[in-house]
Amino acid sequence: MLRQLRPALVLLTALTVITGLAYPLAMTGLAGAIFPARAAGSLIERDGTVVGSSLIGQTFAGPGYFHGRPSATTAPDPADASKTVPAPYNAANSSGSNLGPTSAALAERVKGDLDALKAENATVPVPVDLVTTSGSGLDPDISPEAADFQVPRVARARKIPEDRLRALVASRIEGRTLGILGEPRVNVLALNLALEDLVRP
Repeated sequence: MLRQLRPALVLLTALTVITGLAYPLAMTGLAGAIFPARAAGSLIERDGTVVGSSLIGQTFAGPGYFHGRPSATTAPDPADASKTVPAPYNAANSSGSNLGPTSAALAERVKGDLDALKAENATVPVPVDLVTTSGSGLDPDISPEAADFQVPRVARARKIPEDRLRALVASRIEGRTLGILGEPRVNVLALNLALEDLVRP
């Protein structure tokens, strides 16, 4: 019996070391050497402090900032570990809401968001990505239309001409990957950092 088990155990050990240790370490080292910034999480620094990642969205509160897509991620409830509470852009719990089109909770949330957005800008239709969550809940980008929709609110809050903000948004639009993949998009963190630079004395 040992003669039959030995090859299986040797093979299991060898494959565990190769695929579970050597390969991941080699790929991590190679990625760090070729793409150091991306391998470190595409972190964005401002004045020597990490302010976020270009790959993970974050919450921007207040009317003077551009807002990202809604996020459906959650975290354990501090009062009851068997329950969860909303925790937008929680990278430790990346997920969508799993609510379907017949969900009353989803319909109520979307209606509330629509009403709030229409109150701030009733001149154009609300872009769909401002009321829908992404599959991961961590989407760092919005459509150019979603950024343009928010210009009047940000302009009022910051007392900046709308044309100047629209030019800023246009300068931050990223095209399709390789010219064919995905849609044009605007990274919300990068846009808000550019906004801060715009209004710095």
